[in-house]
This record gives sequence, C-alpha cells and structure tokens, in this order.
Amino acid sequence: MVRFYNTLTKKKEDFYPIEDKIVKMYTCGPTVYDFAHIGNFRAYVFEDLLHRFLEYIGYKVIRVMNITDVDDKTIKGAKKEGISLKEYTDRYIKYFLEDINTLRLKKPDFMPRATEHIKEMVELIKKLLNKGYAYYKDGSIYFSISKFSSYGKLSGIDLSNVKIGASVDADEYEKEDVRDFVLWKKAKEEEGVYWDTEIGKGRPGWHIECSAMSMKYLGETFDIHTGGVDNIFPHHENEIAQSESATGKKFVNYWLHCAHLLVNGEKMSKSKGNFYTLRDLLNKNYNPVAIRYLLLSTHYRDPLNFTEQSLRQAENTVRNYNEFYKGLNICASEKYNQMIKQEIEKAKKGFIKELSDDLNISSSLSSIFNFIKTVNIFFSKGEFGKENVKEVKEFMEDIDRVLCIIERKEEFLPEEILDLIKEREKARKDRDFEKADKIREFLKQKKIILEDTPYGTRWKKLD
Repeated sequence: MVRFYNTLTKKKEDFYPIEDKIVKMYTCGPTVYDFAHIGNFRAYVFEDLLHRFLEYIGYKVIRVMNITDVDDKTIKGAKKEGISLKEYTDRYIKYFLEDINTLRLKKPDFMPRATEHIKEMVELIKKLLNKGYAYYKDGSIYFSISKFSSYGKLSGIDLSNVKIGASVDADEYEKEDVRDFVLWKKAKEEEGVYWDTEIGKGRPGWHIECSAMSMKYLGETFDIHTGGVDNIFPHHENEIAQSESATGKKFVNYWLHCAHLLVNGEKMSKSKGNFYTLRDLLNKNYNPVAIRYLLLSTHYRDPLNFTEQSLRQAENTVRNYNEFYKGLNICASEKYNQMIKQEIEKAKKGFIKELSDDLNISSSLSSIFNFIKTVNIFFSKGEFGKENVKEVKEFMEDIDRVLCIIERKEEFLPEEILDLIKEREKARKDRDFEKADKIREFLKQKKIILEDTPYGTRWKKLD
C-alpha cells in the first residue's frame, strides 16, 4: 500500500486514486520570466520521482504542468525589453524545456500555457460571479473569501483579522496578507496586455489560471496536486476556494508539498550571492546527473541544504554507482551464485517498500547501496558469474526507471594505454611486481586508476 503525507489532512494516508490504476496529477509549473533556479528544480525533481515511482508500481499517470506566461513578472520583463509578451515568454519556455531534459525529468502529458486558456478562465469566473462568490470592484473581479466557509483549511491561516471587502491585486503576496484576491484584472494601458471578453477587458490573476487548466485536463476532482511549501498560501489555498466554490465538489484528494531548498544554510537570494540556476552549475562543469541525484536524495518534506561540497559528494556517489554498473562487464566466470538473486529480491523489496512510505528516498537508496556493497564482496571473492552479471544489470536498469542516474556513455582508452594494462597484467603473472607497480603509477599520473579483481583488471578515469 502506498502512503502519502497529505497537507490537507496533516497526516499520512493510504493512497486510493479515483479511478483504478490511473493517477491524475497536477504540478505547479514555471512562471517563464527568467531561468528556473535550483529551488524550482528541487520541486520538479520531487514531482518527477513521484511520477516515475507511480508508473513503476503499475499506475498510469496523467500529469499536467502549467506554464504561467502571463502575470505581473512576465509583463514587466517583456515591457523592459520592449518586445511582445509571447516573444519574451517563448524564450524562457524554450530554456525550461532544455533544462528539464538536462535533468532527465519526464515531460508531463500536458503543459498548457495560461494565455491559451483565457476562455476557460472566463467561464470559471462567470460561474463564481453567478453564484455570488465573486464581485466587481473598480473594473476588476475579486473572490470574496468570506463567502467560502472553509477558506484556510489547507494552510491553517488565521482568518480572525480579515476585513471583509479588503482586496489585493498582486499575483503574489505575503502570507499575512489575507484579503480578497483578484480573479480578473482590469486592462491597464501601460501594460498593454489584455483580452476583450464578456466579463470585461483585462487579464487573469495568477490563481485562476491553475484552477481552470487543471480542471480542463484532469476533471473537477482529481487525485494529486503538488508544489513547494511556499505555494500552500496563498496560491493553493486560493485554488481550492475558487474551484470548490464553482463546482460544489472537492477539488483535490491529496496535496503533496516539498520543503524549501537552502543554500549554505540560508534562503537563496541574489543579494546574498547564493542564487543558482541550473546553467550556473553547468557552467562550473558539474555533472547534471549529480545535480539530479542531489535534488532527489533528500526526502521531499525535509529542507535540502545545497552546498557545492554536497554537490561534489553527489558527483562521487554517481561516479561510483556508474563505475559499479559498468564494471560488471569484466566478469568472465561461468559460476552461478544463487545468493545474488536473493539479494536482488531483497533490495527490490526494500526499494519499493520505502518509496511506498511517502517517497522515503533516503531509506530506499540505502537498500540499493547495501546491495552494491554485498555484490562487491561476492565479486572480490570470485563468486560472481556471467548470469549474475545479467541479473544485476537488469535490476539496476529496472530501478533506473525511477532514479534515472545511470550514465550509458561508453568510455574508451587509447590503444597504447590498453597495451600498457595488458603488459602490467603479464608482469603480475610473471611476478615482476616492480614493473607492474611502475606501470600502475604511470597510469595513475595520467588519471587512470587500476583495480585488480579475480576476473582481471578494471580501470576507471578520474575527472
């Protein structure tokens, strides 16, 4: 049984999708006014892990990730550069798609753009107006939170100081700012971005975008909604209020939120000089698979303290993991070790069991690393055959459907280096250990490390 911590109920719950073996999931996507930063990607990697694991255990996942291409920030950015909103946002959508590909994130089934779903937003706002949950004020339309009796059920926000009729126009605002939020913003000449609709000339507020697009593709009630903890209030709270007011139905059954990413123990900020985009890290020659691993390897509800030291450790872990995988190919024994199959079954059981417990990735990874340690012991004793190689590789490729950290690129050595390795092996057989040691040291200077095994010599390149 899969269990998730539900932000709505504040407890772990058994997971039961609305439709058998089908999971409908919505993930809050990027606001495309700039490059996504590693704090954003912490959430996207968690959502990717969730998606991949659900598929791994047999669910069909239908996932939607919105693209916010009209809001205060995108309009401001386009105006500053003197280009159209579409030209401005298209650029950052392209960069975002490149980045998710670099981090090996599964592309969602639907990535709807807000600007292409104005009709759906207008229809939703009309429902709220007709039902008395929304009202006009100075040409804009606002949601009246006092009309929705369970407002605050997700965030637990204190409503005792709310002033009825006090409203806020900004798409994003402070947690303490509990006021009626804008659904439709009156057109402003200085912005130059608006749609002429039956509810007036204007543009949507940020919150209505997600409700309209999620319900279009997933239905009025769906299984999972994810995001970062900073989305809980006001964004997700407002989504619940406007969606449930419009439909009279429960909006989402399970809300999953990941904790903040810190950099060197502090909140990421450009003013502090600790702000990183994915491209900043790639420009420093860090391995994108190691970045993925680092963002993946801490439980999603625990804060992740990102440091360059921890990223270097992640690179070492990913390197060792892949060297183990690639090093299996050297085995030439005809022996078959029945214990290996038992260890695979044990590791797979632990892998699934821990991830089924609210995506407990740390314990899940521990079961895999313990497995690798055990296999290495068998390997060093010469108790490892060709069929065992096949079994272990198939297992690692199977779980990589979830982890996605195997690097399949082949590494090659120049012919003269391979000849030296063969020459050293012959020296060892002839018990000419002085010559063997000289060759090993020479290759070490060239950043090629040799490891002697019962099956022959393995080599690896140091970065």
